[in-house]
Amino acid sequence: MKAPATPENEIDRLHALRESGLLEIDSSPAFDRLTRLAKRFFQVPLAMVNLIDEHTLIVKSADGQAPDSVPRNISFCGHTILTEAPLIVGDMLQDDRFADNPLVAGEPRVRFYAGFPLRLRNGASVGSLCLIDYAPREFSAADLAVLGDLGALAEDEFAAISAATTDELTGLFNRRGFNQLVRFTLSIARRRAEPLTLGWLDLDRFKEINDRYGHEEGDKALKTMAQLMRASFREADLLVRFGGDEFAVLFADTDEKGAWIAMQYLAEQVENYNARKLHPWSLLFSWGLSEFDHNGNDLQQWLKDADEKMYAMKQQRQRAR
Repeated sequence: MKAPATPENEIDRLHALRESGLLEIDSSPAFDRLTRLAKRFFQVPLAMVNLIDEHTLIVKSADGQAPDSVPRNISFCGHTILTEAPLIVGDMLQDDRFADNPLVAGEPRVRFYAGFPLRLRNGASVGSLCLIDYAPREFSAADLAVLGDLGALAEDEFAAISAATTDELTGLFNRRGFNQLVRFTLSIARRRAEPLTLGWLDLDRFKEINDRYGHEEGDKALKTMAQLMRASFREADLLVRFGGDEFAVLFADTDEKGAWIAMQYLAEQVENYNARKLHPWSLLFSWGLSEFDHNGNDLQQWLKDADEKMYAMKQQRQRAR
């Protein structure tokens, strides 16, 4: 058996997958419609929409008998994401990559596979639309064209889900994305007994940038802040634009002291950026931190506490001017 190779862009691919919001959705009627349609059209016992995470193939929709997940190292779709072209295997027993795969040599004894690689808008290949049969079969050029059409519909749904949780201007998660992910993140932190700290940020004097230099420059300021946040924080940290000039960051496995150090680093990076004088304006921001109390906090109080600390810093700076 040949285990799937690791794509050259694996780190970026995983980052794009985790930021897309696809992993967090429990079900998708659109995916279910596609797998029903694929199963009916191709007359196969199983059609699936899958995602490929670091170690696991995650089944997001299946029409037919399928597990919730499969180890990536024995998955067929792990091979599919390696190329731009669909992967068609008419008889798995005649292919050296799969003949002794446990899903072929043992139950459920897969003999035919057709997989279409599914990509996000940035080109990252994160999953597949695939067909499974337990008998060898041929796959015509016309079949391939239909599979491509269904794959394009799945990619459209990927884009819609990603857009629904992503701020269009900055590329960070939006309020909806935050609301979907924060409870998931909290539950993981609780199970692992890990600290979790929320940082709340607000640009100072942002209205002056819009009023004095125009909204185009205001948009540049927001995008610049997002870029500096990405460069300053870890990939594991959840970055959010709540709307307007409000931002947030969820510091994973980080207590308030560690988050304070990270915020100080961001402040230094902003100061260094301003020193370059690339724009007629400078970035200024106030911030507040609140570590979640797993024994006493509720979500709304946690958000309120971080916001109040940010507002206290903003008022202090206004009095100092």
